[in-house]
Amino acid sequence: MSTRSDRRTVVTGIGVIAPNGVGTDVFWKATQEGISVLDRVTREGCGDLPLRVAGEVRGLDPATMVEGRYLVQTDRFTHFAMAAADLALEDARLGRADYEDEPYDVGVVTAAGSGGGEFGQRELQRLWGQGSRYVGPYQSIAWFYAASTGQISIRGGFKGPCGVVASDEAGGLDAFAHAAGAVARGTNAVVVGSAEAPLAPYSVVCQLGYQDLSTSDDPARAYRPFTSEACGFVPAEGGAMLVVEEESAALRRGVQPRAYVAGHGATFTGPSRWKESREGLAMSIRGALEQAGCAPEEIDVVFADALGVPEADRAEALAISDALGAHGRRVPVTAPKTGIGRAYCGGPVLDVATAVLAMEHGVVPPTPGVFDVCHDIDVVTGKARKAPLRTALVLSRGLMGSNAALVVRGAADRPRDNS
Repeated sequence: MSTRSDRRTVVTGIGVIAPNGVGTDVFWKATQEGISVLDRVTREGCGDLPLRVAGEVRGLDPATMVEGRYLVQTDRFTHFAMAAADLALEDARLGRADYEDEPYDVGVVTAAGSGGGEFGQRELQRLWGQGSRYVGPYQSIAWFYAASTGQISIRGGFKGPCGVVASDEAGGLDAFAHAAGAVARGTNAVVVGSAEAPLAPYSVVCQLGYQDLSTSDDPARAYRPFTSEACGFVPAEGGAMLVVEEESAALRRGVQPRAYVAGHGATFTGPSRWKESREGLAMSIRGALEQAGCAPEEIDVVFADALGVPEADRAEALAISDALGAHGRRVPVTAPKTGIGRAYCGGPVLDVATAVLAMEHGVVPPTPGVFDVCHDIDVVTGKARKAPLRTALVLSRGLMGSNAALVVRGAADRPRDNS
């Protein structure tokens, strides 16, 4: 591996496991059409809990995508991550033959917000209901935040730099910074992203402590950020994994970049301190723009965090204007997550995947269920908007106070050579 500092990170593969579709094609079709799949919670054991609406991944049998020996060792959030990683590797045409002689050239970075709650709950029930002899040995690893990174790397034979980011929902974007750093330091490819599975009884009860959680029982009105009816966010399960590579390494394999990971910025402003998040998010945006060598006017679309809490929405709208100036009131802003829910760390990764697809298709997907925007930003509502898209800005904030921004450039807009 070389250690050249001018190594650029490109996206070559995308794998999606989302409430509105498994696989990139199905996901993108539903996303650009603005289809909302938010619905009443049907997961076992959740029926009597105050959380009524969520974004569930339905119709996916993990056994069709993950081998049995891995299924028994892992939680639903890792099932999603492994399945998404397979789809991303297939999309990137990165197979074992490409790295079996250089397994240290491929790493894995995931972000995790809560780990394997469903698996942990089951084992705790066995402990207290039947005794310690009935607790399975995989309890020690399946619930852990790093489980997805570990299982993806073991299953794929990846021996390069591996890590897990536990920095709140915004960690989904921070993971790309870690991946780009690994590429800059000499790793040729990184499988990066996040998938979450927060819809199990224990996990839902933990979330009930979030004052920003929507407990509306109406799927059409439960998650409406940037409107006067904003009443909190709707959680979701699922996420996405991407393959990012050093540009010349991808080209040597005959694979064309789909996009460039151009710049990242991150700050911390404290749990639920949404007013302060205005400054923190603006600083994150400025940091990402500076690293990308990108002027505010070059941003063609913003994928908003869109928490759905009035104070937080106001802070985000102002942060966009603070960082982008007058352009911040003109640039299209979208939040497709209103149609599927917020998948915690998996949410911003899905936004990155959507940003790449949006630039490829020249289409800004709409914000499902959102009308009558009450902030001075151009939120795309109703239907998709066609536009030439060269550079996208993805934003994320976490309930615990992290803020992050990521600049992604389309493949047709190759970044300038700063070396």
